[in-house]
Amino acid sequence: MDQICVVTTVVDARSVADVLAAAAVAGRLAACAQVGGQVDSTYWWRSGVETSTEWSVHFKTAPDRLSALVEQIRASHPYEVPEILVSRVESGGPNYATWVHEHTRP
Repeated sequence: MDQICVVTTVVDARSVADVLAAAAVAGRLAACAQVGGQVDSTYWWRSGVETSTEWSVHFKTAPDRLSALVEQIRASHPYEVPEILVSRVESGGPNYATWVHEHTRP
C-alpha cells in the first residue's frame, strides 16, 4: 500500500481543469486533484509549431484505481490527442499513501 500514482494532464481552460479534477475526486478515482496555474506550452501540431496557454491537473490515486481514472480523463478530455502521463511514486510518507488508498475506495 506504499505506492501511489500521479496522473498529469493539461487542458486549454481553467474551467475544464476544475471539472476534470472535481469529477475524479467525486467519483473516488482520485483522492486529490490539484489544478496548477497557467503554463505556456509549445508543441508540434498538424505540421506546425504552436504555442498555447494551458492548465495542468495532477491527480493522486491508488494503483488499482489507475485504469479507471485514465479512462475517465480520456473520455472527458477536450483534446484530440490528450497528454495523460502516469508516474508511479514510492510514497515518502506511509500515512499519505494510506490516505490516498482510503479515499479512492468506492
